[in-house]
Amino acid sequence: MRITELLKKESIELNTAANSKEDAIDILTGLMDAGGRLYDRAGYKEGILAREAQGSTAVGDGIAIPHAKVAAVKEPGLAAITLPKGVDYDAFDGSLAHLIFMIAAPAEGGDVHLEALARLSTLLMVPGFKDKLLAASSKEEFLGIIDEAEKEKFGEKEGEKAAAKAAEPAAEKKYRILAVTACPTGIAHTYMAAENLENTAKKLGISLKAETDGSGGAQNVLTKQEIEEADAIIVAADREVEMARFEGKKVLQVPVSDGIHKAQELIEKAAAGQAPIYHHAGGAESGGISSESGDSLGRQIYKHLMNGVSHMLPFVIGGGILIALAFLLDDYSIDPSNFGKNTPLAAYLKTVGDQAFGLMLPVLSGYIAMSIADRPGLAVGFVSGIVAKMGMTFSNPAGGDVNAGFLGALFAGFAAGYLVLGLKKLFSKLPKSLEGIKPVLLYPVLGILLGAVVTTLINPYMGMINDALTNFLNGMGGTSRIVLGMIVGGMMSIDMGGPFNKAAYVFGTAQLAENNFEVMASVMAGGMVPPIAIALCTTFFKKKFTRKECQSGIVNYIMGLSFITEGAIPFAASDPLRVIPSCVVGAAVAGGLSMFFGCTLRAPHGGIFVLPTIGNPLGYLAAILIGSVIGCLILGMLKKNLKEEER
Repeated sequence: MRITELLKKESIELNTAANSKEDAIDILTGLMDAGGRLYDRAGYKEGILAREAQGSTAVGDGIAIPHAKVAAVKEPGLAAITLPKGVDYDAFDGSLAHLIFMIAAPAEGGDVHLEALARLSTLLMVPGFKDKLLAASSKEEFLGIIDEAEKEKFGEKEGEKAAAKAAEPAAEKKYRILAVTACPTGIAHTYMAAENLENTAKKLGISLKAETDGSGGAQNVLTKQEIEEADAIIVAADREVEMARFEGKKVLQVPVSDGIHKAQELIEKAAAGQAPIYHHAGGAESGGISSESGDSLGRQIYKHLMNGVSHMLPFVIGGGILIALAFLLDDYSIDPSNFGKNTPLAAYLKTVGDQAFGLMLPVLSGYIAMSIADRPGLAVGFVSGIVAKMGMTFSNPAGGDVNAGFLGALFAGFAAGYLVLGLKKLFSKLPKSLEGIKPVLLYPVLGILLGAVVTTLINPYMGMINDALTNFLNGMGGTSRIVLGMIVGGMMSIDMGGPFNKAAYVFGTAQLAENNFEVMASVMAGGMVPPIAIALCTTFFKKKFTRKECQSGIVNYIMGLSFITEGAIPFAASDPLRVIPSCVVGAAVAGGLSMFFGCTLRAPHGGIFVLPTIGNPLGYLAAILIGSVIGCLILGMLKKNLKEEER
C-alpha cells in the first residue's frame, strides 16, 4: 500500500489557519472524517488527545504527526494540512508547526497500511521534502510530490526495494553502532527516530543499523552476530522492547524523541564508549526507558504509583462488587452479626469477594516494586504488602496489633522496589558465573527478608497515621463531611482520569478498606456527573454544539451512568475553559449532596448498575441528578450558540 492510497484529496487542506493546537486537531479530525475513514469522529479525537497527553507529537522543525490507533477508525488513512502562519504544537524546539499529517489506524485488523505510514515518517526526515509540500499550490501537486518522493526512495514497485536487498551479498555487515526504536503506538515516531539515526550516522561516517519495533512487529531485526560485534547500542523507546539480548553490552536507554532530536549527540556518545554496561535482571523484556531518562523525581514516583494502582483496581472492583452483591442478596433478619454470609449464595459471594479484595494491598505493593526494579521487585513488593496488610510488628510477628493499611502497603511497595535496585548494584560486582542465581535465589531470598524487615519496622508509624486519618474522618461533623464530599467529588472532574481524578479515587478505595463507605459514594457520584451533564447539555442546548458533538452526547448518557468519567474528555479538550469548571461545580455538588444524604457505597465501581447496593439509593440518584443539571445549566450559560455553518 502506497502513501497516496491512504491520503485522499478530501482529507487535504492547504494554506489554512488554526488558532491553537486543539483547533488544528479539530480541523484534521474533520478532514479524516470527510475522507470516510472513521466510524466515530469524537472517539477518534479522544484517541488523538490521549496520545498527546503522553507527550506532544510535534517532532520539531515545523512538523507534527498526531496519530491514534483506536476502534473508532474504520480503515487506515491520512489527513494533512499546511499552515503558512503556523500553530503552536508544543514542539520541543519551540517552532510553530507549518505541516501536520494526522494518522488514523484501526485498533484491529491487518497491518498492511503500516509500511506506508512508516514510509511517510521516513520521508519527512528527508531534507527539502517538507519545503516542497509547503510550497504546493494544489492538492494534486501535494499528492504528486509525495508520490514522486516515495518512488525515488522506495522504488517504483512495492517489491523493488525488497528484491534489491535480496540481491545483496549474504555476508553480514559489521555495524559499529546498533539502535532499537519504539513508540507507544508504533506508527510514526518509531520510524522517524530510526531514519534520523541512520541518516545522522552516515553524515558522521559511522556504520549504524536501526531495528524498528512498530505496530506491525519488529523490522530490520538485529542479529546475534551484529550485537556481539557492535561497540554500543542505542535503545530509543517509550515502551518495552527485548533487552535480554544486550546483556554485557554498552547500552544508552533514552526516550524515542531523543532519537529524532538528539541523534548526533547519542551517536557521538555511543561511539566514544560513554554508555553504561547493561545487565539484565531477568525476564525477556524490560522497559525501554531507564530511570535516567529525564523524568523528574515526582514524575517517576507518580508513574510507579500508577502502575501499582492500575494493577490493583481489578481486584478492588471485582471483589468490592461481589461483596456488595452478597449484602444485597442476604437476609439481615437471620443473624445481624453475620450479615453477608447468612445464606449459601451470599456466603459464597462474600467469601470470594473478600479474598479478591484482600489482595488489593499486596498487588499494589508488588506492582509498585516491579515498576521500580523490574520483575525481581514483584515478589519482594508482594510479600512486603502482605506484611503491611497483616500489621506485623517485632513485638507481635503474627500481626494484628497495628493497622498499617493502604499507606503501609504504599510505603512497602516503594521500599521493596528501591531495596531490589540496591541489591542489583551490590550484586553487579559478582562474577559472571553467578549471574544465573541472582533472579532465582539472591533477589528473592534477601529481597523478601529485607523488605519484610523494613516494612515491619515502619508498620507502627504507618498504623498511627492511618488510625489518625480514620478517626479524623469518622469524627467529622455534618458540615465538614459535606465539604469533604464536595472536594473528592470535584476532584473527579478536574482532569477526568488524570492525577487529581486518580488521587480522589484511590482515597475512596482506601477508605473502603477502613469500612468508611460514604467517601466512595461521593467519589463515584462526582465521577458520574461530567458525562451526564454534557449529555444533558447536548440534548437541551443543541445550538451550542456541532451535530457530531450532539450525536456523541447521547453516548455520554451511557458512559456517565456507567461511571466512565473519561466520556467527557473530548468535550473538555475542545473547550476546557467552559466545560471543566461547569463539570467541577456539578460534580462537587453531587459529592456534597451524597454525603449530606448519608449515602454509602461498598462497591468501588459500577455506576447505576450497583444502585441496589447503595445506602439511601433515592438520595444518591437525587444527588447525581441535581449535580448533573447544575453542571448542564452552567455549561449552557457559558457556551455561545454556533452559527448554522459551524454546526
